[in-house]
Amino acid sequence: MGVRRTPSRLPPRLLLLVAGLLLGLVAAVALLGRGDAGDVPLVPTPPGQAGGGEPFPDPFAWHPDREQELVRRAAAGTSHPLYRFSPGGAAASAERTARWRPSIERAAEAAGVDADTLEGLVLLESAGREDAVTPFGLEGAVGLTQILAETGENLLGMRVDLTASRRYTRRIVRAHAQGRSERARELERARQRVDERFDGEKALAGTARYLRLALERFGREDMAFVSYHMGMGNLEGVLEAFGEDDPSYAQVYFDSTPARHPAAFARLGRLGDDSSNYLWKVAAGREILRLWRDDRAELDRLASLHTAKSSAEEVLHPSGSVPRFGDPEDLREAYARGDVVALPGDAAATGLRIDERMGELSRRMGEEPALYRGLRPEALALALYVGAQVRGLSGESPLTLTSSVRDETYQRLLVRRNREATRNYSLHTTGWALDVARRYRSGEHARAFQFVLDRLQVLNVIAWVREPGAIHITASADARALLPLLDRIEPTG
Repeated sequence: MGVRRTPSRLPPRLLLLVAGLLLGLVAAVALLGRGDAGDVPLVPTPPGQAGGGEPFPDPFAWHPDREQELVRRAAAGTSHPLYRFSPGGAAASAERTARWRPSIERAAEAAGVDADTLEGLVLLESAGREDAVTPFGLEGAVGLTQILAETGENLLGMRVDLTASRRYTRRIVRAHAQGRSERARELERARQRVDERFDGEKALAGTARYLRLALERFGREDMAFVSYHMGMGNLEGVLEAFGEDDPSYAQVYFDSTPARHPAAFARLGRLGDDSSNYLWKVAAGREILRLWRDDRAELDRLASLHTAKSSAEEVLHPSGSVPRFGDPEDLREAYARGDVVALPGDAAATGLRIDERMGELSRRMGEEPALYRGLRPEALALALYVGAQVRGLSGESPLTLTSSVRDETYQRLLVRRNREATRNYSLHTTGWALDVARRYRSGEHARAFQFVLDRLQVLNVIAWVREPGAIHITASADARALLPLLDRIEPTG
């Protein structure tokens, strides 16, 4: 049976937009209507809001239906350090790690875990180097899988003679300094006999024993890998504080916030060593190895973008992928098209305040500062989300915006007057970047802002970096999920 449809008079582009909005509304209603423990939190509405807008489910909050998406995002959002700090680069680290694949497969089978994930762990821990040593020295984590001396000896049954290991290490350093490579290799083999953590095969076997123990203790592979860095006791404390039966680690991590499961969130925060993000970085290592095998060109492209700046902002918007505004006229046209939206001025409604100095160099160009007080709609929505979340968590606002959109003429003027301004590709000239002053109303205000920054970065929604006076934030295109927040503000201008 068919249904006769009346031809629409709407333009095709508008039809697609309406269809997308309807699908989004249906999805939001479905999520809100589940009525179970997985209900999606709403984005807080700051007191004093003047522009209306319906309650809006947080598109980046935990929900069971989103688990795979959140894990995928987290692998991408935490990958920057692996690209930036891998010895010799990501491709070289992947190649070193891949050489251990047969041994990794044997260890994974012994542990009862996935070999690709274990390979990601090896890349993360040592970049494939069986002689890797942390700055904490030989008592700390060393070897292919970075095993602590105490753990190796007392839990994993490995031979770890620290006195002999230190002696051989000093002799190895001297041999390398003297250019005696063959002698250094002999000494390294001797060190492996007294400190089995430096023997790659035995290190993998020890890691397999640990993961097997953790798998038996927690009954989940994800928890076994989390515990490898966090420790079994610490993970048990987090799970006890979380208080739900058999959660995935994705649920524990993403549903633990200062407002939801605060006791578990506090325990994760007290670890202070990136333990909470460890599983996502293992997944990032796994993805690097997949690209090394299957798409070397994409791996090289990502490595170039990740190492271009101290944040991953160029990964989000590579040069040439989004338009830059060349001069004031370009910027005016962007406002007219709606490609750039003026910053709202009502701090009570937004949780954001505009620094009175924003755009102050414009007068040297014969322009008004207001021209340089705007953002791409998605970036503005991201700013509104940050302002609302920080206000909701801390009870305090506003955050102060110190910089937003620029054109390249303004950027060149800024570079001449400020040595810290980038002379290269600036995301400010695309409208996707903003700066927030490092001035806060209280410690609680600062901590809430830090949490929102960290969580959005893990989710690959933003890239951010700490500058002398401000936090520089770049919004990704995924911030379009926040566009309904623009309904909360009154039109400007």
